[in-house]
Amino acid sequence: MKLFENQFINDNDIPWEDLGDGVKRKVMSYDQNVMMVKVAFETGGIGALHSHYHTQMSYVESGSFEMTIGEKKGVLKAGDGYYIPPHVVHGALCLEAGVLIDVFTPMREDFVKE
Repeated sequence: MKLFENQFINDNDIPWEDLGDGVKRKVMSYDQNVMMVKVAFETGGIGALHSHYHTQMSYVESGSFEMTIGEKKGVLKAGDGYYIPPHVVHGALCLEAGVLIDVFTPMREDFVKE
């Protein structure tokens, strides 16, 4: 597996990947154990409901989001964060354009293009 262990992460050096639906992401750095990803949403952008075996923690850098985690919904804004255990269905609706910083353990193999 290719590793991308950037010790100094320069945002301007990493291109955005357009995911559609008003969402784009940058994989900032990772190794086999952990991955940090920056995700930008336009107002109305949707992170579709999904689940994965990874543990996820996320920080709301900017904007406002209605998060669904399992059976719960909540609105989070800049400075807030959330935790998602493995296999729990979750998704996001962007209420005000913003950025999420996602951290996964282990790293998300499906985000890496060889």
